[in-house]
Amino acid sequence: MQVTDADRDAVAELLGRKPEGDFEVVVRHADGTPRVIRNAPIQHSGRPMPTLYWLVSAHDRLVVSRLESSGYVDIVEAEVDAAELEQAHDRYRAERDSLIPDDYDGHRPSNGVAGTRVGVKCLHAHYAYYLAGGDDPVGKWVADRLAIDPEGDGSGLPADAPRTERERR
Repeated sequence: MQVTDADRDAVAELLGRKPEGDFEVVVRHADGTPRVIRNAPIQHSGRPMPTLYWLVSAHDRLVVSRLESSGYVDIVEAEVDAAELEQAHDRYRAERDSLIPDDYDGHRPSNGVAGTRVGVKCLHAHYAYYLAGGDDPVGKWVADRLAIDPEGDGSGLPADAPRTERERR
């Protein structure tokens, strides 16, 4: 898919900076604004980019950040099947690595989702991968727990959020 100047501007605004490498918008909100981008595995500087799928939607980033700050990284890691998670890391790594030219001889990104070897590092990256169509049990877990609609209702926390976190909102 061709990236437009409007996409570049929107993503730069959402990130608060210009992207450091090539990307494409792979998931959009109903109004057409970028929700998830797929990054090139090597940035313009030559630095490897382990995070293939990036959640750029301000609302999505907010609600997933609330999950992370409420301790859900450890909870999801304990609840998802370890073998399924390992397979998701393997699929992610294979997809990312397939985008690197065979003759590329520089540093390469490594590991799985968000550059992690095992377990769960970042709910944002798993959710972005899932939204982009990746078979990711963590991304699905996040999607199942978020009490949001595709346009975003602003609630940001699932019904089973720890009581103290719900009370802060």
